[in-house]
Amino acid sequence: MAKLDNKVALVTGSGRGIGREIALKLASEGAKVVVNDLDAETAKDTLAAVEASGGSAIACVGSVTDEAFAERFIDTAVDGFGGLDIIVNNAGFTWDNVIQKMTDEQWDAILDVHLKAPFRVLRAAQPVISAAVKRAKATDEPVPCRKVVNISSIAGLGGNAGQVSYAAAKVGVTGLTKTLAKEWGRYNVTVNTVAFGLIHTSIAKAAAAGGGAVNIQGREIKVGVNPQLLAAIKWMTPLGRAGTPEDAAGAVYLLCTPESDYVSGQTLICGGGFMM
Repeated sequence: MAKLDNKVALVTGSGRGIGREIALKLASEGAKVVVNDLDAETAKDTLAAVEASGGSAIACVGSVTDEAFAERFIDTAVDGFGGLDIIVNNAGFTWDNVIQKMTDEQWDAILDVHLKAPFRVLRAAQPVISAAVKRAKATDEPVPCRKVVNISSIAGLGGNAGQVSYAAAKVGVTGLTKTLAKEWGRYNVTVNTVAFGLIHTSIAKAAAAGGGAVNIQGREIKVGVNPQLLAAIKWMTPLGRAGTPEDAAGAVYLLCTPESDYVSGQTLICGGGFMM
């Protein structure tokens, strides 16, 4: 048996990049995956990749910041696969500026996608998890260990110039994680955070080459990391390279395995040894 056989995993922002690799990794270990992306065609591509490798997946297309998304996301897992076991709050983007130039719109957009959206997803999941635990206890069945992995960044641990909103949101993710670890321990749910260092996604590569803009719900947003900063971080990383999306997915996977059933409320840094 694979380690995640019969588990149902929900991964936000899993149509591309790191999220896609997380979905593929969990599916490769037997999980049934609920894929999410803003774009239906992108989500379908991930579904096809999961199914081509022998896995099972369904899609819940839409923005994680939409007011009704969280309930629809959880309902997709329950209606399609019968429950939920793993939640990975991965969706997000950056919209950088120094504080004196940052608008309220920029601030709100980043806090909404990185902090409010995970809060809403987890709030919507609570009744489903609580009911499942009560049913198990009523029939003297063992309560399985469920997993929550919230995605953060080393910017949320040490700050990063030009990313006041992003860093603030990621610090908030840490507080959300630690609090929920205490609230949900009684349900046998572990809640942890993975903080990524420099991960070389296609967006980061485009930015380094002078491109790097994405359209997020009608907003054309410049993304990525300054090439000089990329070079400096790589030089300061003990492993001597940027991480890959597969590296990032592996760190998330570690916190979804049975071996991590007694690890909760922690932040795992996936950064090749680089510390802010």
